[in-house]
Amino acid sequence: MTNSPWKLRELEDKDEIYSFLQRDRFYTAYAIADLEHDLFPYTQWVGAERDGRLVSLVLLFTRIEPPALLAVGDPEGIRMILKWKLRPEQAILTFRDEHRPAIQGIYRLTDAKRMLRMVFDPDCFSPPRIRAERLNIENLDELEEFYREATETGVVTAFSAYQVEQGVFYGIRFQGKLVSVAGTHVVSPTYRIAAVGNVFTHPLYRGRGYASACTGAVVSELLRRGIDAVLNVGKDNAVAIGIYKRLGFKMHCEIIEAQGTRV
Repeated sequence: MTNSPWKLRELEDKDEIYSFLQRDRFYTAYAIADLEHDLFPYTQWVGAERDGRLVSLVLLFTRIEPPALLAVGDPEGIRMILKWKLRPEQAILTFRDEHRPAIQGIYRLTDAKRMLRMVFDPDCFSPPRIRAERLNIENLDELEEFYREATETGVVTAFSAYQVEQGVFYGIRFQGKLVSVAGTHVVSPTYRIAAVGNVFTHPLYRGRGYASACTGAVVSELLRRGIDAVLNVGKDNAVAIGIYKRLGFKMHCEIIEAQGTRV
């Protein structure tokens, strides 16, 4: 990188990192939540400066396997970071369209999905009438069983026990058994942002409004706590998009999620 206009450096100051992420807090919601003290030890942040100004940032989150990687900012700076600084052999990548050419030169992308990042608008919220039950760490065993059954139907879940400890989960039962659940992937009380996810209803109980009720209960609690909510949904998942819109979610941006293997 001799005579390069780029300077790459690891970032450790939370205020500096947050100041950069805050420029688009809804796209970077997961990364902002990773600044919380219990998640920060699992993160590595590298920034790219050009002409003395921070213009790119890449986050590597290592609490899951393979690790998650988020690209933010100038594509060329992202390319430099991935080429020289952050070099995981495999990762789950999240990025925007403009980042794709830079990333594809370094990672072979598979299972790429176009997603919509949606943001909850409290002014458009219409609470569902069906009541959902608040779940907590005491329900962990049945939640783990619930999501195991979800994967058997072909659904890809991102559920982990730590999400229950720190997050917000609601469910609906039929004859004592959980048949629908919605929760959060991350919640940041410090920075007032959360990502809703882990939404699943057993196929035999769909069409009854259960997913709406559970998701509505989650965002209701986040709203009471003054926390912004975002979520990801497949761009071609018209049914889910319709549900989320009726609950008060609006589109913020398109993102791409993909499995990446270093070339």
